[in-house]
Amino acid sequence: MKKISSIFALFLLLSPPVFAGWLEQVMDIRSEIQALTSRQEGLDDTQRLERFFQLSYDLTVLENPGFATGIGDPRGQDRLQDLSDEGILRRQQTERDALALMESIKRDALSEENQLNYDLLRDRIKSDVRGQQFPSQYLQMNQMGGPQQDIASLLAMMPNSRAEDLENQLARMAALPTYIEQSIALMRKGLEAGVTPPAITLRDVPQQIRNQLVDDASKSPLLTGFIHIPASVDPLQAETLRERAEKVFRDQVIPAYEHLLEFTENQYLPGARKSIAMCDLPSGGDWYRYNVAVRTTTDLSPQEIHDIGLKEVKRIRAEMDEIIKSTGFKGSFKDFLEFLRSDRQFYFSSAADLMREYRDIAKRADPALMKVFGHLPRTPYGVTEVPSYAEKSSTTAYYQRGSLKAGRPGWFFANTYALETRPRWEMEALTLHEAVPGHHLQISIQQELEDVPWFRQNPNYTAFVEGWGLYSESLGEEMGFYQDPYAKFGQLTYEMWRAIRLVVDTGMHRLGWSRQQAIDFFKANAGKSEHDIVVEIDRYIVWPGQALAYKIGELKIRELRAYAEEKLGEDFDLRAFHDEVLGRGAVPLKVLDRNIRAWVERQL
Repeated sequence: MKKISSIFALFLLLSPPVFAGWLEQVMDIRSEIQALTSRQEGLDDTQRLERFFQLSYDLTVLENPGFATGIGDPRGQDRLQDLSDEGILRRQQTERDALALMESIKRDALSEENQLNYDLLRDRIKSDVRGQQFPSQYLQMNQMGGPQQDIASLLAMMPNSRAEDLENQLARMAALPTYIEQSIALMRKGLEAGVTPPAITLRDVPQQIRNQLVDDASKSPLLTGFIHIPASVDPLQAETLRERAEKVFRDQVIPAYEHLLEFTENQYLPGARKSIAMCDLPSGGDWYRYNVAVRTTTDLSPQEIHDIGLKEVKRIRAEMDEIIKSTGFKGSFKDFLEFLRSDRQFYFSSAADLMREYRDIAKRADPALMKVFGHLPRTPYGVTEVPSYAEKSSTTAYYQRGSLKAGRPGWFFANTYALETRPRWEMEALTLHEAVPGHHLQISIQQELEDVPWFRQNPNYTAFVEGWGLYSESLGEEMGFYQDPYAKFGQLTYEMWRAIRLVVDTGMHRLGWSRQQAIDFFKANAGKSEHDIVVEIDRYIVWPGQALAYKIGELKIRELRAYAEEKLGEDFDLRAFHDEVLGRGAVPLKVLDRNIRAWVERQL
């Protein structure tokens, strides 16, 4: 290990500067922002605002090359984000400069549409500036993500149809050692400051890193783009690029990951904190309240959210009891949950069969969308497996957005690890949430919005995005799903799952609950497998407040639908309501409330 570390250090010393050219552009943009604020450059408020829309986009793309890849912008495709101290301080100062510009613009001088744009952008920047007091940059790695997972996902997202695309992938692989070293430097500071993930949640991270240390470079998740190079790349050039990629992997990437593994096993894991509550971190109580406000876009306190969760658990439990009665099952609620967890009729024996069923559900959902939506997106989607290197600690499923600009479909990733924990009865609700009418539909419609600033085309409000995903599960009945009582119970289980989150997230991070107490509460109220429950609880531990967004957002959408139905009576059009909810993109819940109430008034 000592030899590996020395080689790694030597590589860093000999490496050419990774960041050049783009940084001058960033500094020029910062100067223009300052000029727009102080001298105003002879522009009126609308002109200054709309100029800043473009500047803010350019800054975001230049400072976040991974974001550029996601949306199909060609800039920065040969770079990874700068995680140096200088880079972090530069971005923080830019945020403060941007806020000063926004606050120098007179809102009343703007059109109604630009007032909405102004409000959304100013509030986003203001929230980011407020968050600078909390050292989130120290939390670079946990079981959900970090250098051991994120770079492979980023490279897999990149195109490979041209030699230039593959050169970009090579450049990012070559930049990985610097990125890892910067991540380690931040995590060392986190150790000194007592700001780390809980040690219990890091137990699988060393194996995640080992999963990247394959002997055969061609089997590395990082080299996915070099395995099947399209015919659009000259075959001889393709072979040369593949050989170069394997050499970069052996000579540069492997030592970097071995260095990360050594740090993780010998320093980070042993030094990580033993408590689980965010409130145990420095300024943790304020930090958690900040997270709650950002994730839910509300002023609800942790205690208020906890109480809402308990109320929802009770309501959903009553509906579950009715479903159990309809099946004729004899036994207690606990017995029924055990039946769902253990009976072989609910499980597949092969990953291929599981994936086939997910794809079948998705294909049945597609034509049923016309029943509940008037407008559908152009971006296609597919269903695929969670990568093997991340599956053990990954959640049951997740969605990765597509990009028309990049020519990339959206992807619904389903987890095939431990088939005995993947019951059939959860699959309809899960597919509707992650694919259509859930995340793929909502996010694609948002990305395809026209005549709006860039930040409104990109989802950024968890309560809206995840609230819509959960609400979408309930649309299954109107789309012809949940004909089987077990599938309906599965849908209620998923709704219960999100209600439980309100209880256990606030319980662990604010009210003193232990990890085991949260696991036990989950097991007592939902039919999910123990493996899934443990993975979920550990997710809430390392993403404090994120899990609150689902139920809070869903409750707001349900409230607004009930309001519209009552006010409009027979004139209520469900398709039009859904088109209105999604038609302005993701917004804070208070803005959604205002939008829908105004829409109802227009209908009247």
